[in-house]
Amino acid sequence: MHLNYHYFRFLCPALQRRLTGSVVSECFSQNKEELILEFHHQGSSFFIRALLLPSNTCLSFPKDFKRSKKNNISLFEDLVGLKVTHITLLEFERAFYIRFDSGHLLLFKMHGSRSNVLLYDDIDQPPVSLFRKELREDNTLHIQQLQNPLNLTKERFVELDGNASKFLPTLGKLPREWLKKAGYLETDLEGKYRLMQQVMDMLESPLFSVYNEGSGYLLTLLPCDNPLSSTTDPIEAANLYYRYAVVYHAFEGKKESIIKNLLDQKRKTEAYVKKTREKLRAMEDEAPPSQIADVIMANLHQIPKGKESVQLFDFYRNEEIEVHIKKGLTPQKHAENLYRKNKNRKIEFDQLRKNLEVKEALLAQLEMDLEEVTSIADFKALKAFIQHRGLTPSKKQDQEATPFKRFEHGGFEILVGKSAKANDEMLRRYAWKEDLWLHAKDVSGSHVIIKYQSGMQLPKNVLERAAELAAHYSKNRNESLSAVIYTPCKFVRKVKGSAPGAVMVDKEKVIMVKPRGPISPHDETGN
Repeated sequence: MHLNYHYFRFLCPALQRRLTGSVVSECFSQNKEELILEFHHQGSSFFIRALLLPSNTCLSFPKDFKRSKKNNISLFEDLVGLKVTHITLLEFERAFYIRFDSGHLLLFKMHGSRSNVLLYDDIDQPPVSLFRKELREDNTLHIQQLQNPLNLTKERFVELDGNASKFLPTLGKLPREWLKKAGYLETDLEGKYRLMQQVMDMLESPLFSVYNEGSGYLLTLLPCDNPLSSTTDPIEAANLYYRYAVVYHAFEGKKESIIKNLLDQKRKTEAYVKKTREKLRAMEDEAPPSQIADVIMANLHQIPKGKESVQLFDFYRNEEIEVHIKKGLTPQKHAENLYRKNKNRKIEFDQLRKNLEVKEALLAQLEMDLEEVTSIADFKALKAFIQHRGLTPSKKQDQEATPFKRFEHGGFEILVGKSAKANDEMLRRYAWKEDLWLHAKDVSGSHVIIKYQSGMQLPKNVLERAAELAAHYSKNRNESLSAVIYTPCKFVRKVKGSAPGAVMVDKEKVIMVKPRGPISPHDETGN
């Protein structure tokens, strides 16, 4: 509910109290999807941080924010020096605006993956500037278009036959789930109205709770049995949500990635140790080649010329054995080869023992690392662990080591295979069943993977961007329009013996896009 109208009903009056009379001192961005506003009033500062990642949009209000000395850009510069006169929440909308003494308005349109911040010179005119310029439809958005007055009388509720979504479309997912669990769908119209009044009363109570539902962190105005944190202050509630849903969620993701990497290394190391131990035992159990050579040399007079197989007495084991002589070689030459093989066998044996010692030490270290990283509870300790263990490869090493180009769009990671063999390796080692796989339809090209983010719905613009890349890195790159198929990675399989890059695909869908390669660094990154 952190982007819900009912939450903003409490947030906007709180911002009104904090911001009225303050002056904008800075407005800048130093991360692609993050806008920072600083306000000064009576010697103190107040910050608004708008994080407009399509995967996790939210507002927060840090007590302090240090602008970096490089890699940042000033935005909405016309606002600097202007005084705040009012904060206005639009009727039954996920949007509000800050009005300034000059008549300028700064609109926060908090529409999930389509969220944006827009600057207006006048309330009756379209915006003069956008933060997210790629949302081109916002260029013609009038503030009055967002107003959505609702009639919440019982008469209207009855007219709508108790349809909760039509009666109060601002309810949001959590209140609708509460109604469903309370038996809303099974009760009569009068019962539905009582439940609707009950949930509306709860939304009028300023108690905000952050909790974890398993797939992610949520902010709610409804009663919560096991909240991680609760507060009656809407500004503090926003900061609590940011701490859990953005900072701690990122920490958990990074920690989970490191644990997965360590577990992969541990699994491979255990397999190597097991295989090497078995090979050493087999080498120890079999007779060394030098013994066969000794038997041959001791029985040269009994081996007929040109004979490839002969029965000889093995004085090491005190029994007759069958000895094979390599075709075209004399018994002496064959024995000489066996003595050389025995020498190489000793070298191999010693090397295997050394390798085993190294891998056993690595296995012990990995087990200690897993125990240590599992107990880490904050980013600072995790960063120290990563640096101490050297788990962050250089950019050049990372590029050389990975079989794909990496792009980022809308907060989602997109991987593009570098070759047919790289496509196979990427699918085998870097793809998981919930990732989304894309490929230009009916032509050769790169496999493209959108990495799954737990609890995040894939925005349409991210799917389209990945499809554009799939079309660009294929034989359709010069076409005006290209068909691209996509499906979860769990429906993509490699057939044994098939050519590099060839796969079988089930349950695919098709999207039509214009092939488009890497664009400016401000919009995405690729390496």
